[in-house]
Amino acid sequence: MEKEALRKESTRDGFGKALIVLVETNKNVVVLSSDLTESVRAHWFKEKYPERFVSHGVAEQDMISTAAGLALSGKVPFATTFGAFASGRAWDQVKISVAYMNLNVNIVGSHGGISVGEDGATHQALEEIALMRIIPNMTVVVPADYNEAFWATQQAVNILGPVYLRLGRAKTPILEKEEKDFEIGKAIVERQGSDITIIACGVLVYKAIKASEILQEKGINAKVINLHTIKPIDRELLVNAAKETGAVLTVEEHNIFAGMGSSVAEVLAEECPVPMKFMGIKGRFGISGPSDELFKYFGLMEEDIVRETEKLFLKKKNKI
Repeated sequence: MEKEALRKESTRDGFGKALIVLVETNKNVVVLSSDLTESVRAHWFKEKYPERFVSHGVAEQDMISTAAGLALSGKVPFATTFGAFASGRAWDQVKISVAYMNLNVNIVGSHGGISVGEDGATHQALEEIALMRIIPNMTVVVPADYNEAFWATQQAVNILGPVYLRLGRAKTPILEKEEKDFEIGKAIVERQGSDITIIACGVLVYKAIKASEILQEKGINAKVINLHTIKPIDRELLVNAAKETGAVLTVEEHNIFAGMGSSVAEVLAEECPVPMKFMGIKGRFGISGPSDELFKYFGLMEEDIVRETEKLFLKKKNKI
């Protein structure tokens, strides 16, 4: 994995490149932007296919409503903006105009999480996984790297109903996998293990893998699951992992309330209750600063994952 991990690209770049390829095989694809065209990497599409692109200015609600109309007319729209705005300003339009009608509208929220860095609390989407996953008919995908974002974009057009795709700005390591290994709705076991399960999504998948390597040296064999699809969740894989390892740690670049970890807990509470620990943003707003410093500030570095895994493993062993 080390050789591949040296290459870094952002998930928003994977999305932008996928759009250009996608339109060559699907002439119904159209792209909408709310004044953040370059930031969400939709400008490459705009430059090549201007007749299939619509800029709405700072009007996210209008953009989502327009996307719904385009879907009703047979088009496959990708409505792009920052995740904080797609899930916040336009939530009612997403719920009623798109999801209630079960339309094939792909909502792309870039700049998710604290890795957006200096943009600060107003632009750091820390709640949108929760806001989107509670909407009926919605599919929620959080790619771990450039390739997953590319493949998720291509697969989204074939999903019946709306899709929310969470992207990031920061360049992150590319994981070693092939296209055949990625399928929306099917989690990926990045590393086998029998002592404990670490479940992560987005850019924290790589940190979870690195943490598992450190844990291996300490004598703890951690299974690492890449839960790129929060909804529909891969219940079977999660339950099997909980049964095999007996404890689960979730790691996400999102509020711990109602996010990815909560999604996992909902499944395991019903089917296989085990000791759990949630790592993420603990019920507060983000702050401005370099992304690496913010991961340290919020306790989401590899060493933090190692420390929390060791504590949870000890709890499991002592049954306390």
